[in-house]
Amino acid sequence: MNTFPHVNNDLEEIATRNETARHIVAGFSTEMPTLAEIWRYLADALRDVPTLSAEITQLSADLQHARLDRANLVAAARATVAAYHDGEADPLSYLRDELDAPPAAAEDTRRRA
Repeated sequence: MNTFPHVNNDLEEIATRNETARHIVAGFSTEMPTLAEIWRYLADALRDVPTLSAEITQLSADLQHARLDRANLVAAARATVAAYHDGEADPLSYLRDELDAPPAAAEDTRRRA
């Protein structure tokens, strides 16, 4: 099952197909030595799939954190505007609180300057 709604591929299924393809390539390399060089290139390409899948997973998590960060900042901005219109003494406190909030996750480096 795809755990990332904005990623259209099931990474577990891709990894399974990749492993099956690697076994097929290994079998062909043994049975058709004249094509071994071609199969080696294909095997190398297939070995890249798990690394790329891991990178997609990390980028997906980073995107989710960025979306949450943006949503929180928009909410704080709207609260600031509403507080200003309501005549609150310190309407900018909403933005300051959001900007000073600890990151949502350890890898989240938002606004650390």
